Amino acid sequence: MYRTIICGIGMGSRQTANRLLRRAAALVEEGGSIVVVHVVENIPHRHLVELPEEFETTAMADAERKLAALCKELGIPATIEVRVGTAASLLVAVARETSADLILLSSHVLDITDYVFSSIVDKVVRHAGCSVLIDRRFDCRHSGAESQAEDTALL
Repeated sequence: MYRTIICGIGMGSRQTANRLLRRAAALVEEGGSIVVVHVVENIPHRHLVELPEEFETTAMADAERKLAALCKELGIPATIEVRVGTAASLLVAVARETSADLILLSSHVLDITDYVFSSIVDKVVRHAGCSVLIDRRFDCRHSGAESQAEDTALL
């Protein structure tokens, strides 16, 4: 059992977010806390020509609203932290700030960018000062409208 768990939820499916939150709830000790962290990735300013000025603020508010609604729906009390920056470094920073003893993340199917730039999970594992649990169960892709509705992206 863990006293403080950082539950990193990215742009994945709702199914993955549900699974991570339920796992965090099962692992947190009585009286412990779950901090749900979502990071809106920094977009270099040279690319902001196409995006409205309020993009980051809107993305943060939207993520916080959706994550709070999901936690409420699942009956899982959690603190929601939405930040702008680099995901791996912010997950490690929030873990350090909260004296977390576990970071819970989900893996994904690797692609070429993971080999070139390294994945968020790899970076967190290398730099975290606490245990890291990686959920490696990949969500199944189904065909049909009902299955697609269940597997929509949370954020």
